[in-house]
Amino acid sequence: MNDHPGAGTPARRKPALQRIAEHFMVLALAGMVVAVFVNVVLRYAFGTSIVSYEEISRLLFVWLVAVGTIVAAFEGKHLGFDMLTARLSGAPRKALFWVSQALVALCMVLLLKGSWAQVVAGMESYSTVLGYPLALGAAATLVLAVGLLVALVLDLVRGRPAGDDAAGDATIE
Repeated sequence: MNDHPGAGTPARRKPALQRIAEHFMVLALAGMVVAVFVNVVLRYAFGTSIVSYEEISRLLFVWLVAVGTIVAAFEGKHLGFDMLTARLSGAPRKALFWVSQALVALCMVLLLKGSWAQVVAGMESYSTVLGYPLALGAAATLVLAVGLLVALVLDLVRGRPAGDDAAGDATIE
């Protein structure tokens, strides 16, 4: 007998958008590793580096964090503080769920508004070495805000946070 949790249940296929995001994260991390490794070798062996690799790795890192945060939110694996809500049930738990979701929504709307302003401002500013519009970096937080708002709406429709699949009192009614 297999003691692994969920061993008897078939694996659920991930949505296409999530698989695409995960593949992007793999490629971004690989690109960062190659860019940084090449620059370290060049600096150590030849006393020089490829400056554009630094900009590329920085941009990839920003997008990796944004996309990774969205994926974590959809899987319910983001950091959470549930010391209080885990001890509650019924109406108090439901009320705290809605209050916390409202606060998260407010933060995401503010992030969305600020990110949009940064994207607009970045359309006229360009990176030093490669010359891409700085709006490309700012767009990562714009995508992050939209993605987290979508995850929040799904949590509200579900009536519980993603990943809260414990039996019994998991659904907030």
